[in-house]
Amino acid sequence: MNATALQNPTPTTASVQPNELDRMRIERSLANRKRYRYVSPKVRVVQDGYLIESPCCSRNIDPEGGIIDVALLQYVPGVCPWRLYRKEHSTTQWELYSRYQRLMELLDQLNTDTHRLFWQ
Repeated sequence: MNATALQNPTPTTASVQPNELDRMRIERSLANRKRYRYVSPKVRVVQDGYLIESPCCSRNIDPEGGIIDVALLQYVPGVCPWRLYRKEHSTTQWELYSRYQRLMELLDQLNTDTHRLFWQ
């Protein structure tokens, strides 16, 4: 048996998400959003993904203009591994919006937000 292999075992189940490269990619992409461009959203690392938070400038969700959850991006290995969730603020529950094969497809949808489901 190879002694080097025993000293440096390779992990068998290494998680690819979250990671700093994709977190920064998400932050840069948010600069291209169509709604509430004058606020500065934050991207936080959470288990298996990323949480996007932003000040509530419309005051629709938080009359005080505090920080609210905008979207949850989750990576689950499979055919369409990227999942985009929206927050139903009245019940404080996350709802699955859609699944995507690539992160950039998800971000395009989030940044467009035609029906104001995320940027409220």
